[in-house]
Amino acid sequence: MDPILVTGGTGTLGRALVELLLAQGRPVRVLSRSAHTPGEHGWAVGDLVTGRGVDGAVAGVGAVVHCATTNGRRDLQATQRLVAAAGRAGVAHLVYVSIVGVDRVPLGYYRTKLAAERVVEESGLGWTVLRATQFHDLLLRILGTLSRPPVLLLPAGLRFQPVDVRDVAGRLAELLAAGPSGRAADFGGPEVRAFDDLARSFLAARGLRRPVVRVPLAGATYRAYRAGGHLVPDRAAGRITFEQALAGRA
Repeated sequence: MDPILVTGGTGTLGRALVELLLAQGRPVRVLSRSAHTPGEHGWAVGDLVTGRGVDGAVAGVGAVVHCATTNGRRDLQATQRLVAAAGRAGVAHLVYVSIVGVDRVPLGYYRTKLAAERVVEESGLGWTVLRATQFHDLLLRILGTLSRPPVLLLPAGLRFQPVDVRDVAGRLAELLAAGPSGRAADFGGPEVRAFDDLARSFLAARGLRRPVVRVPLAGATYRAYRAGGHLVPDRAAGRITFEQALAGRA
């Protein structure tokens, strides 16, 4: 069985995916910018931004799951280099992980992710693009930062549909088994929740007492979020709730 290359395999989603694939008995290779001690999976040293080592990383793999991100700074360039290398190697299946709302929310990072999607779609390779809603981990980091002052200030009127990376990893494993699927159905968390509701759950789980104050903001991005451009309530495929994720990190 040819190995599956996971870019960003040491990141939040990548780690969950690598662990799941190994548990399923699938051979895995992780792309990293630096060498690591050999473990259950193989390592390939390379840099998607410069292209260093990428041809070697994709050589002999059956599929690539592109989880790596530079938070928009070099994502497009990195995806272009990966696609080119995968094409030269004759990779059968390239899976790209994107975000729900990249075509509806006018955020710079989202525009970059949308452009990277197009690179994958026009690559000539067998491809799959999966868009997911915001990860629990992202909201936990945001709420951890916002809760440091004595008053927790939140943008008014926002809702989120947080999803657990373990659920997303499970869906990616299914898509790998299915083969190239094009634009897969969006993958959302189990619940659409008001941001202040999530914040109160976070504070209770952390044993913190903070008044929560909702602050109205302005701008096109804020309006798109308030309109729910990042939500897919009809695609609530995830099973792990925000409270379950909180409990698992206590």
